[in-house]
Amino acid sequence: MKNRFSRLHGLYVITDQDLFANLQRSIDELVLDAIRGGAQIVQYRNKSTNSNKKYDEASALLALCEAHDVTLLVNDDVELAKQVGAHGVHIGQSDMGCEEAREILGQDKIIGVTCHDKIALAQAAQQAGANYVAFGRFFPSKTKPSAPPATVDILQQAKALLSIPVVAIGGITPANAHSLVDHGADMLAVSHSVFAASNISASAQQITELFVA
Repeated sequence: MKNRFSRLHGLYVITDQDLFANLQRSIDELVLDAIRGGAQIVQYRNKSTNSNKKYDEASALLALCEAHDVTLLVNDDVELAKQVGAHGVHIGQSDMGCEEAREILGQDKIIGVTCHDKIALAQAAQQAGANYVAFGRFFPSKTKPSAPPATVDILQQAKALLSIPVVAIGGITPANAHSLVDHGADMLAVSHSVFAASNISASAQQITELFVA
């Protein structure tokens, strides 16, 4: 298996329990379709309070991701990430701090940090030991409609000032994704435009192909 830190690149898909509840397919099937389309990173995002279900789903996704040499991150929940042995965690500005998360998870796990539209937050995250930072939303988002908007200029600034990979997130579709890659995004984080597509693998592949030189 290749070093996961060196593989923070390409399509990054995020699960959505509300969307998935209406699709009448298992989370494993949906994520597998995205992986078949080229997804390199999967973030398990579930805001419910059903801890048993979250543990079972995260464990199943970890087995799936490891079988396909794909990276699994858990959204917000550092303890769940540790319990299931996920490859890392993604934390927001109101979640546990990066340094505390590192103490819990250890040096071999990936930690990503949401930085909205602020370079200063990204610089602080890098200083605290983050392995990547995420900016956005860049377009109207169904997952986070109230998130502050960001412009593509922040991606160029980040690439000039940071030494860690940069994620773009928020309303990204196969039709608008190219501008983000052109401005330096190392990863594109997507939920609805992949998982709500009539053909998940095909939608994922359209975005994946933007990263192929």
